Amino acid sequence: MTPELTLLLWSVILTFILILIPAGEALQRNGAKAQGGPRDDLPEPTVFHKRATRLSQNMQENMVLFAPLVLIIHAASASNDMTLLGAQVFFYARVLHAVIYLAGWPMVRPLAWFAGVIGMGIMAFQLF
Repeated sequence: MTPELTLLLWSVILTFILILIPAGEALQRNGAKAQGGPRDDLPEPTVFHKRATRLSQNMQENMVLFAPLVLIIHAASASNDMTLLGAQVFFYARVLHAVIYLAGWPMVRPLAWFAGVIGMGIMAFQLF
């Protein structure tokens, strides 16, 4: 398995964790019966729940771009030091982005997001 595929696996694990955070918060707040039902009459989500949900959705949106890049690099046998660097930048930027987003720190979150985009750009550039 290439290092980029390993980083894709870690990114999948991170995505799953980020999906579990708002789900776990809602389960704790509303209870299993309410969350296991049709969820038609749930109370307004907390600020943290809304933030965690946005974070999860943002990660899923980024995975739609990152995963194909890794798979194309693998299929094309184009793995090199730069594609690995791009994948590392993406993964660690996404971890940082998650921490910053959940903490609610203003103005630095877009920088972490952009670092992840740069990582994908590095990877994509190597394919041309």
